[in-house]
Amino acid sequence: MNLSTGMDTFKDAVIKNFVSVFLGVTINCINGILVLTFFKFQIFYRNPRYILYVNLIINDMIMLSVSVSLQVISYTVFVMNFPLCCLLLLISMSTNKNTTLNLAGMAIERYIAICKPLHHAQLCTVHRTYILLCLMWIVALIPALSDIFILLATRPRAFFSSSICYYSSIFSGQYFDILFPITQALYVSFVSFILIYTYVRVLYAAKAANTDKQSAQKAQKTILLHGVQLLLCILSYFSPIVNSVLSVYFPNSRTIYLFVTYILTNLLPRLLSPLIYGIRDQTFFKYIKMYLLCRFHIAKIKPSNT
Repeated sequence: MNLSTGMDTFKDAVIKNFVSVFLGVTINCINGILVLTFFKFQIFYRNPRYILYVNLIINDMIMLSVSVSLQVISYTVFVMNFPLCCLLLLISMSTNKNTTLNLAGMAIERYIAICKPLHHAQLCTVHRTYILLCLMWIVALIPALSDIFILLATRPRAFFSSSICYYSSIFSGQYFDILFPITQALYVSFVSFILIYTYVRVLYAAKAANTDKQSAQKAQKTILLHGVQLLLCILSYFSPIVNSVLSVYFPNSRTIYLFVTYILTNLLPRLLSPLIYGIRDQTFFKYIKMYLLCRFHIAKIKPSNT
């Protein structure tokens, strides 16, 4: 979220909010088509790979909606109700961590499909996939909930009346300054290890004589793109540091680089998921075209009937 309302002119504030909302709505519409395609065709219901993928897409849509809402709120409602603010921040923090965990789950599924194909049907069942999704959401929620419980236990009652809805202004203090980097480092390290391990194993599998080389190479590229997604997630963690460095060299352009880093680390990375699966995956892309052509055909028939 770009907290720079006090230094923006009215024109700048309108432009920035328009760009944020436009990008948010556009990306969510693209992702929404992918979600509708998933639920429209039963072929995806029985495939753990696509179940994990649609969870990532839905997670990105929730994260993007909350992020843009917080951006607009920072310009329109400078001080807001504390429980509502905590709810928005809880969703934002949980979905952010769930993105990294989902990437790890998808990389493991590709690793099993390529390196242990005989066990894939037994290990990667639909039932186990939904159990994994529940565990991922629980693990993603625990740090955010613990932050809120610690806040309730350590702050005076007057603190909870109303506040600026920004993470650093609410979750401030020595404890949070130590806890936040540790939890983020643990999540990123865990997912980085899984992505590197699965990529190396798939790389070796691609060179083996008894492996489907085309499938292995596609899996390599997919895991590598997951690594790019993880890198963008890491950039969002380091954006406050980047902003602090830029403030030293460009003190008069603070509102500009705050907004640019917000767009680059929070909004545009949500476009990677539809690019990785919506376009690269031939099966999913085929059904997307079928769904869109069907909707277009129905839209043409309705006016003629009326």
